[in-house]
Amino acid sequence: MNSPEIVDRQEALDRFTLLTAIPGRSGEERDVAEAIIDQLVSAGLDPECCQFDGADERTELKGDCGNLVVKLPGGGPGPHVLLSAHMDTVPICLGSKPVIEGDSVTSSAATGLGADDRSGCAAILTAAIERICQEDSSLPPATLLFTVQEEIGLKGAQALDASLIGKVDLAFNFDGGSVNKITTGAIGGERIDITLKGLPAHAGVAPETGISAIVIAAKAIAVLEQEGWLGRVKQPDGEGTANVGIFHGGDATNVITPEVKLRAEARSHDSAFRTKIVETMKQAFQWAAAETRNDAGNSGICEFKSRVDYDSFALPEDDPSILELESMLKAMGREPYRMLAGGGLDANWLNHHGVPAVTVGCGQQNIHTDKETLDVNDYIAACQIATQLLCGKSK
Repeated sequence: MNSPEIVDRQEALDRFTLLTAIPGRSGEERDVAEAIIDQLVSAGLDPECCQFDGADERTELKGDCGNLVVKLPGGGPGPHVLLSAHMDTVPICLGSKPVIEGDSVTSSAATGLGADDRSGCAAILTAAIERICQEDSSLPPATLLFTVQEEIGLKGAQALDASLIGKVDLAFNFDGGSVNKITTGAIGGERIDITLKGLPAHAGVAPETGISAIVIAAKAIAVLEQEGWLGRVKQPDGEGTANVGIFHGGDATNVITPEVKLRAEARSHDSAFRTKIVETMKQAFQWAAAETRNDAGNSGICEFKSRVDYDSFALPEDDPSILELESMLKAMGREPYRMLAGGGLDANWLNHHGVPAVTVGCGQQNIHTDKETLDVNDYIAACQIATQLLCGKSK
């Protein structure tokens, strides 16, 4: 039997539409953070419980605020719970005008909705307001974390001042898909910058004296694709993905292109195999540069740099946060299932910071598109989970 809802449905939806209507691309999350703080303080929270961690001073993109850390006071025994969500959205969601239509929320503007991840923020905010209004000092302390710059590579979570979080017993990251989905781990990702240099020449008068950087790139990409090292990578010693996604170069059709710049990525749940994908890509571009020569015997040059955006992780089967979430979903009449994410999550970096977090879905559908919607029933269930975690099993 489904458990009764312990949150006010309309109030929870109002909080979602309020937050979702606020623009907040990566690096411009302050208005979202201020709206969250205003609602918490209006409910009775001491403003001193809210602070920014200065992550924006440590990220490559200098944003208008850092991660927002909120401490909910309490004096009772019990586990210290952390709830987290990210405040930024992708550019397609700027200008969202959320409208509720039955069991869905959509944007009436020609934009994405922004449910990724304002639904996570709103679910946590709903639970926190409920707890503040209860004025129950017997509850244990809890921490809320609202991160920045998640959509551009988890940069806010990477730059988190983890000392502000403290020791955590249970951790839940609200983000991503159906509420029945329990994300217990995520893939690791590595970014690659490649510069290929050749020699310019007149393409009609003396093309043989030039070295085409485009030809170098084409040779390397063709070999990688033919040998199974691009797209879905399945090799005897591992699996992952790889992609060359950005290609810049050339100014004129009558000039042998002397330089191109490429940006690529590699992902795998196995860190060692991800490193092997990157090394294989490097060898292919270096080989192509050395093999591409002009009539004087000169060859091209390859400059190859990579950096780990986030490392993979997988929580143990008996992780207490997973078990707690499964128990709550089953009590709600849900059928939870576990899975590993094929993309990065703030939980990747939380785990790195010593805060192993399970990721909770909030009903987001078709994210990063103008067809994005929010499943209201899943969202309300996420609000209920957050409320149970902060306030106990019932109101």
